[in-house]
Amino acid sequence: MTINTQNKRYLNYVNGEWIESSKNEWTENRNPANTEEVVGYVPKSSNEDLDKAVAAAKNSQKEWKKLSGDVRGKYLYKAADILESRIDEVAESMTREMGKTLPEAKGETARGVAILRYYAGEGLRKVGDVIPSTDKEALMFTTRAPLGVVGIITPWNFPVAIPIWKAAPALIYGNSIVLKPATEAAVTCAKVFECFELAGFPSGVVNMVTGPGNVIGKGIANHSDVNGITFTGSNTVGKQIGQTALARGAKYQLEMGGKNPVIVDADADLDQAVEATISGAFRSTGQKCTATSRVIVLENVYDRFKEKLVAKTNEIIVGDGLQEGVWMGPAVNERQLNTVLSYIQKGRKEGASLVIGGERLTAGSFEKGHFIQPTIFENVTTSMTIAQEEIFGPVITLMKVNTMEEALNIANDVEFGLSASIFTSNIQKMLTFIEDIDAGLVRINAESAGVELQAPFGGMKNSSSHSREQGQAAIEFFTSIKTVLTK
Repeated sequence: MTINTQNKRYLNYVNGEWIESSKNEWTENRNPANTEEVVGYVPKSSNEDLDKAVAAAKNSQKEWKKLSGDVRGKYLYKAADILESRIDEVAESMTREMGKTLPEAKGETARGVAILRYYAGEGLRKVGDVIPSTDKEALMFTTRAPLGVVGIITPWNFPVAIPIWKAAPALIYGNSIVLKPATEAAVTCAKVFECFELAGFPSGVVNMVTGPGNVIGKGIANHSDVNGITFTGSNTVGKQIGQTALARGAKYQLEMGGKNPVIVDADADLDQAVEATISGAFRSTGQKCTATSRVIVLENVYDRFKEKLVAKTNEIIVGDGLQEGVWMGPAVNERQLNTVLSYIQKGRKEGASLVIGGERLTAGSFEKGHFIQPTIFENVTTSMTIAQEEIFGPVITLMKVNTMEEALNIANDVEFGLSASIFTSNIQKMLTFIEDIDAGLVRINAESAGVELQAPFGGMKNSSSHSREQGQAAIEFFTSIKTVLTK
């Protein structure tokens, strides 16, 4: 393997080789649990580097698309086997680089393995239909054509799963890829690309270029040879990418923010609801687009639910995710920590009542990391900033309501519509929730944060561009339909 790990430097992967960027400038990634530890140095690449990657992807795609789906699938199966053999290494890298606890990191890496195998199997599934023609002597059918070069822009919060759930379907359907990982997670993503290299993908089919979003991300959106762009990240950046892609006629897919509600009905299993709320809100330090953010509780169970929720929150062990028993790790970096603290300050200023948490942890073992307490507010109105904007941290708002109708109105009263949950034993209320909630992922008696790899994933309103990722729905973005008539 040619990746350069001397001085912990990780390179771009272009046309089957690990190469330095043309600028020879580096970003230092530090462990958010211990900022004295340098995890690695990743390139600050330029448009010149991106051009090389796109050219390599364009040249290789012509032959890659001619391979059968079965043959392309074998490359994905091999990559899955290699990644599976390196789960411990990749997971530890993830924990050191972005702070997720080691058990969560291992689970995410295992999910990456499963996604690769799922899409490897897609190589032998149907790609079209036979359609009756008005001409009895003709045969009419549909097939699928790959887009060509797909640009992939991924965030730092799922540095294995998200790159893979975008790359795997793009590849199995005959596209080549150029992936820009978030700088904060680029070391971990490089380890995924090591698996692609060892799997023997033809040169140029898979490429990775690391660099600033305003250079590499913007460059992908603008590049005339990038035929499709799939993005996960903030609403601000996502809308810019969508506008740029639309202007030049490129296909685009955006998965953006969430402000995900959980409704707790009077007849809910409160212990189940509390466990799911804690898990949905505070795992991964709340740094998930599907994280529980607003908890809307019917008034006649509000006090009991709050008491149980606070008690369970008090049991959470915060610390270095590599340490056994730690349940919640640090924020990914100082900027994200300060963002969360600023929202907590806004909540206090706007009149919300702080129930628990709300402070940065700095004493003892917390001194060198970006740690924050899990935080709960109550007496929150829908007009407050913390009830409207995505915080992306371990902060939830408790909101008391009188009726289920009021709960649904509050749940829908945001610009986002990614995921939503309800806890109830009433079937009619379940059905009403399914019909009336404005969310792409609807969960009944389950936490808001979670999606299965074989199921479509995406949001409504400003949470997405209304396409869907994962499962068999992925074929809709990564291919175009061809209708064929022959006689």
